[in-house]
Amino acid sequence: MATREQRLQINPTRNLIANLPNPKLTNMSSNITYHPSPVTPTIRSSLRRQQGLTIWLTGLSASGKSTIAVALEQALLRKPINLNAYRLDGDNIRFGLNKDLGFTPKDREENIRRIAEVAKLFADSCTIAITSFISPYRADRDLARQLHEAERPGGEKGVPFVEVWIDVPVDVAEQRDPKGLYKKAREGKIPEFTGISAPYEEPLKPEIHIKSAETSVEDAVKTIVKYLEDKGYLSAPAEAKED
Repeated sequence: MATREQRLQINPTRNLIANLPNPKLTNMSSNITYHPSPVTPTIRSSLRRQQGLTIWLTGLSASGKSTIAVALEQALLRKPINLNAYRLDGDNIRFGLNKDLGFTPKDREENIRRIAEVAKLFADSCTIAITSFISPYRADRDLARQLHEAERPGGEKGVPFVEVWIDVPVDVAEQRDPKGLYKKAREGKIPEFTGISAPYEEPLKPEIHIKSAETSVEDAVKTIVKYLEDKGYLSAPAEAKED
C-alpha cells in the first residue's frame, strides 16, 4: 500500500488546492483572480503592533494538546504578554466547518487542509493562531507548513509556523483516556483510531518537543512562550512607512 507521501507526490511549490479530494472544487477554483489589499502584511503588522503566526500542536488523543492550547491562549491574551491569540480545537472545528468529515485517511487529509488554510488566515491578520489537532500524517503537517511559509502576494515572506509535538506514550494516553475513546477503539467500536488502528507519524524536526507525561501544563506553556520570545515573535514590529 502506497504511503501518504507517495500518494501526494509532494512538490514543495505545489499549492495545497491541488490536493483537494473533490475534483469539482478544483475546477471551481480555476476561474478566480486574487484581489490584493493595499494593506501589506508589513503595514498591517505595524498598525496592529503584533506579528501573526501559527502554533501547531500535534499529538495523540489524550496527549494534552487541548489542555496546553487552552492555557497557552490564556497566557498570550492576558498581561504581561497581552497579544491577540485564538485557539482552533480539533473537536470544536468538527461541530461546524468540518462537520461533514469523518476519520478516513482522505477525510483526515481534508480536515487538516482546511484548518491549515483557516489558521493561515488568522495568522495573516496578525493574530497568533493556536491549533490543537492530532494531525497524524507527516505529509499533511508538512503541507500546512509549506502553505504558511510560502511567499505572500506582493513578494513578502510567509507566515511563521511553529510545530509543537505533544509527545506521550500510547499506554499513558490509554490510562488517561478522559473521553473513553481508547477503550472503544480496543473494543472495535471506533475504526481508524490513531495510535490503535490507524498510524501516528511522529514529527521529524518539530520546533518544540514536549513530553507531556513528564511536563506540567504550566511548564509546557512556559517552554512555548520562551521559544516565541527567543524568536522575537512576541515583540512589537517596527513602524512601517506607508507610501
